[in-house]
Amino acid sequence: MSVEELLGHLREGDLRALARALTWIESGDPRGQELLRRIPGTHRSKVVGITGSPGAGKSTLTDQLIGEARSRGERVGVLAIDPSSPFSGGAILGDRIRMMRHHRDPGVFIRSLASRGALGGLAGAAVGALALLEAFGFDVVFIETVGVGQSEVDIARVADTTVLVLTPAAGDAVQAFKAGIMEIADLFVINKFDLPGGETLIREIKSSLELAPPRAWKPPILRVVATQAQGISEVYDALQEHREYLEKLGTLDERRLERARFELESLIQEWGRRKSEEATELVAQVAAGQLSPEQAARQLLRELSKQLD
Repeated sequence: MSVEELLGHLREGDLRALARALTWIESGDPRGQELLRRIPGTHRSKVVGITGSPGAGKSTLTDQLIGEARSRGERVGVLAIDPSSPFSGGAILGDRIRMMRHHRDPGVFIRSLASRGALGGLAGAAVGALALLEAFGFDVVFIETVGVGQSEVDIARVADTTVLVLTPAAGDAVQAFKAGIMEIADLFVINKFDLPGGETLIREIKSSLELAPPRAWKPPILRVVATQAQGISEVYDALQEHREYLEKLGTLDERRLERARFELESLIQEWGRRKSEEATELVAQVAAGQLSPEQAARQLLRELSKQLD
């Protein structure tokens, strides 16, 4: 299928065409980049990042937020980033399993992306995929990160609103404060609040926020039991309030600029990673002490520049 044909199907609202377009982008197909150049960039979805440690209930919370958004008449896109194995390079892409009840709803589109070794909890193709979902006209797009613990701050550079999901008695508040994740959270969601230790965790978060740099937006701390749909409407209301705050402050354009900057950095990082995998002789020289890492990196950059030209 040509880019022009796929664009026609996308304009008609064809979800299968959207899935194919995302495959082009994720696989690095040149048609994917051509498609991104030609799609309109006028529609602006509400982009919500959901992050937190593994097992905090991010997928279950996302599933409930999808239902809440649909009950309010909003069309929903979801990007679920799954971790890739450092050994095989494969990914289970299993986060969609917890959201299967929405698979027959034409107003919901869920796509899993493999992280492919990218740090920061996001896949390298996430920003391109997000641009496509926005152009398709979704009212809200949820991005669920890998859940790798202390390296998930990139989501704040992509999402308009970042939700940090924590659980009682898991030591999450201390770990998040060490990693700097506290500073990027616009909403704190205490999931599994029916377990012991919920109020203690809230006190820890409040104490941590007192030590953090002052912010104009005061992140709310919300009590949720996602498996029982408790507190979900309150979370969605808080998401709406933060969106209105950003619009009133006029900072959405600044966030879009930061998203574009992140995408550029991701592309450069990906090019460098591929080039370094090819340069086995150069890497061997660094290991043998014949070249410094900086000398090797500069040589790689020169060769990469010639290839790109």
